[in-house]
Amino acid sequence: MTANQTQDAAIHVQGLTKSYKKVDVLRGVDFDVARGSIFALLGSNGAGKTTIVSILSTLLKADGGTAGVNNFDVATRADNVRESISLTGQFAAVDEILSGRENLILVAKLRHLSDAATIADDLLKRFALTDAAARKVATYSGGMRRRLDIAMSLIGNPPVIFLDEPTTGLDPQGRNEVWAAVKELAEHGTTVLLTTQYLDEAEELADRIAILHEGRIIVNGTLAELKKLLPPAKVEYVEKQPTLEDVFFAIVGDSSVSKNEK
Repeated sequence: MTANQTQDAAIHVQGLTKSYKKVDVLRGVDFDVARGSIFALLGSNGAGKTTIVSILSTLLKADGGTAGVNNFDVATRADNVRESISLTGQFAAVDEILSGRENLILVAKLRHLSDAATIADDLLKRFALTDAAARKVATYSGGMRRRLDIAMSLIGNPPVIFLDEPTTGLDPQGRNEVWAAVKELAEHGTTVLLTTQYLDEAEELADRIAILHEGRIIVNGTLAELKKLLPPAKVEYVEKQPTLEDVFFAIVGDSSVSKNEK
């Protein structure tokens, strides 16, 4: 990014370090996230992805370096950062006793927003949950819970949302439902920082991908740019066989946008 692009970035991270006792978790992390884009932090378990999200969301203090969200420094302007973001962790933070609509209304009221019912109904429609609005969340599938969780995160229209491994534990159908929801966020102008250990997830969703390894960003670019890092393979004609995912969805159907979920 140029200096002007960095200044206007939704997220700016430079030289970020963090250690736990003698273990260096982050060792000088640098990246910028453009506004309205989906940025994927790709790395294995223990690479430091959640630590970065915790620092950016003001839940954890860095040992060194600087980080800013929505032009606010996370160390000196934490209140402003928290007003600018929403965080969805690795497990859906929904109340199973309440219905989907009641969960949304509750969060809207906690944020002192007027017309909570209208906000809830709009989000239910936006995330294809209207038909399940009156059902208790305990009856929802994993994908539906995740979509509701993301919808709850959007109450108050935060410009930046952090999704920390949002498809952990979901079946293929649930993952596709969440992928559709994440794409929908970016279409509405929300900046998304997504952490994942799934290569196909980063490939499917991200405008830019940064690979985090042993506490450092070792490569950062678009999918096309990353593919150029490897020499082209020799192409031979091979009959393409369907993947297991192709077979699965051909049999059960893709209900990621279905309005008749059960």
